[in-house]
Amino acid sequence: MTDSTKPNAAQMASPTFRLAALDQDFLLGESMRGVRFLLEYEKAEQALKAARINSTIVVFGGARIRADGPPQAAFWYAQARRFGRIASQRGGALCEEGGMRRNVIATGGGPGIMEAANRGARDEGAPTIGFNITLPHEQEPNAYSTPELTFKFHYFAMRKMHLAMRANALVVFPGGFGTLDEMFEILTLRQTRKAPLIPVVLFDEGYWRSIINFEKLIEHGVIDAADLTLFRFADTAEATWDALIEQGLGAAHDTEFDEDLARDM
Repeated sequence: MTDSTKPNAAQMASPTFRLAALDQDFLLGESMRGVRFLLEYEKAEQALKAARINSTIVVFGGARIRADGPPQAAFWYAQARRFGRIASQRGGALCEEGGMRRNVIATGGGPGIMEAANRGARDEGAPTIGFNITLPHEQEPNAYSTPELTFKFHYFAMRKMHLAMRANALVVFPGGFGTLDEMFEILTLRQTRKAPLIPVVLFDEGYWRSIINFEKLIEHGVIDAADLTLFRFADTAEATWDALIEQGLGAAHDTEFDEDLARDM
């Protein structure tokens, strides 16, 4: 007697008979959205803890910037790659065996500036994180994030949370809507004191001042003048590292991950 001819074949084939953890239709249903949030949080969390990642330096920037692009874009790519090397050399990502890894380069995991920063860290033999996101036109991870630290998220909110939670510093290279969204997310967390006052550097002052009139925000009364002290500008990879150090890289948030901070976000 085959399974299909058993007297209880209909019962065994029923979706309600599937184990809940193996029922994809159930897990992907609207009622399980909260559970999917938890799964996305916990999967990355466990991997990062297992890799002993204490803190990160998050690098944002445009996905369309290429090493073989126009001269300005190629310069941005080269400097992001160089910064990935410098930060990995000097920041504590290359720890001794058994130690906590500090200031590990973390990006959105895709091409462009994200690839460049991951690539620089990989050049130095350091671990490096890629927090990818599912998109209508599927984003593939770049080839330079550490495979065991390459993640994929469905929810932007959970991806942003993991980018922010361990961030010891933020470096923002030129980019478009996505870069602006992520940059202002972190700046708002700093402005409202929902996150530690980590160092923030915007790379290429000319670019940023050409697309955002920061002083006009003050003039119109929508931010305080003091809010412009939440970040600095730099125009080379070396100057970017110096600006992070001058802002106190490591002094404020280079400790075991703060679970209270995660709850506040």
